[in-house]
Amino acid sequence: MTRAIFATAAILLFSGAAYADDWASKFKQLDTDGNGSISRTEWEANVATLKLDPAPTFTAMDQDVNNSVDSDEWAQAEKMAKAFPVACKSSKESWCPKQY
Repeated sequence: MTRAIFATAAILLFSGAAYADDWASKFKQLDTDGNGSISRTEWEANVATLKLDPAPTFTAMDQDVNNSVDSDEWAQAEKMAKAFPVACKSSKESWCPKQY
């Protein structure tokens, strides 16, 4: 029984880490010039290739309005994207797409 609990916990831990690593790798893909932030130009040129669902808007991510998204802003966007399906499932509003 203890083994089953440990195995389940390990699977959940690693699947969460893979999801986080996925977002980290996507940040690196978008940061084409390697300067540690994503410019609006980099975002617009490459976001469609990442197939983020839901894809946050650049303006929503750029919290300090400096026309770039740094790793902290990217982490916030990741949290919002993870929370969206949960909030959407519990909503009866029209802003929620049918897929959630």
